[in-house]
Amino acid sequence: MKEFVITEAKAETAILVGLITPQQDERRTTEYLDELEFLATTAGAVTIKRFTQRVQGPSQVSYVGKGKLEEIRAFIVAEEDADREVGMVIFDDELSAKQLRNIEQVLQVKILDRTSLILDIFAMRAQTANAKTQVELAQYRYMLPRLQRLWTHLERQGGGSGSGGGKGSVGLRGPGETQLEMDRRIILNRMSLLKQRLADIDRQKSTQRSNRGRMIRVALVGYTNVGKSTLMNLLSKSEVFAENKLFATLDTTVRKVIIDNLPFLLSDTVGFIRKLPTDLIDSFKSTLDEVREADLLVHVVDISHPDFEEQIKVVDKTLGDLGCADKPSMILFNKIDAYTFTPKDADDLTPVTRANMSLPELMKTWMAKLGGDCLFISAAQRTNIDELRRVLYARVRELHVQKYPYNDFLYQHYEEGETPEVEVD
Repeated sequence: MKEFVITEAKAETAILVGLITPQQDERRTTEYLDELEFLATTAGAVTIKRFTQRVQGPSQVSYVGKGKLEEIRAFIVAEEDADREVGMVIFDDELSAKQLRNIEQVLQVKILDRTSLILDIFAMRAQTANAKTQVELAQYRYMLPRLQRLWTHLERQGGGSGSGGGKGSVGLRGPGETQLEMDRRIILNRMSLLKQRLADIDRQKSTQRSNRGRMIRVALVGYTNVGKSTLMNLLSKSEVFAENKLFATLDTTVRKVIIDNLPFLLSDTVGFIRKLPTDLIDSFKSTLDEVREADLLVHVVDISHPDFEEQIKVVDKTLGDLGCADKPSMILFNKIDAYTFTPKDADDLTPVTRANMSLPELMKTWMAKLGGDCLFISAAQRTNIDELRRVLYARVRELHVQKYPYNDFLYQHYEEGETPEVEVD
């Protein structure tokens, strides 16, 4: 009898490429490439090499300079000679159709940019019809301006019919241009269908939101992989999918939470990220409506991340783009159990940085000015969760009284342990 041996699929290998510019120093470029590697890992690739180049700005022709491109190609060839295939090269910024075409001609391997990698991860993570539709629309929006590079090999073929036919003549259009126009029309029709489908989903969700009764809505927002889903599970006693990978949550999950007889709705939203593609923000409008319609935003931050302050700025900017900058909010520093620092030597006279501060020292900096709108917890270790519940109760009740003053006396009686008598029409 023949035996079948199951072998584990070999992960694709990847090379990462980033730029050091006057606007982005070496430290920040390293952090961006760290995140890009995490994205690649989430997508199932293994990073084997990084290339950086110090320039004034990205080349409009090939992103990096010609010499750097040849250096990357030499590394790919050397790996192939050693029977180690390079699966892809990933660039840390969005590439134009011209850049993609020129880079592919030189490197002769699969080329991805940051946007296409994020779109691939979103496509992998999408589970519901809503998320799949939003991702597909974002993919088509990304693909549409880059269709030209798929048909360059056919551009010059075919002379067409008729004589003469100067520039713009229909008779001179080759099969490449015809195919390009056909694909463009197909994609535009498909995008129109997807937009209509999302509009229908949006109407359904708006109806669902309007039927949720008089409850305050609290939305967990923040950078991707900061622990929002873990916190959601803890507060709502539910089983929302949580994983130590980027974009573990795509669909907004809404749960009813009750703290001391005070009910409210808690939603877990898609995480934000640096250089989040505009197409994704546009496509995920219906998902992000939970953020727009929330009464209170709880901004969750991974305080153990070395660059958490920039992540805060990224989230604040994205919330501003969504028109949510003025909403009532509080900031929640999560993962205090994972916080690390390097104490300064006694003879070290250089300025103290965040990396040299203990957590108590850090809490006395700008964070101290936030007062009661700032908490430090560990969702994984359940540290300070009772304090979080107390603050959430106070904030939700305050908002509820402002929004529905008629119901205030109910909570007063609940707190006194009484069951109030309420007339029902």
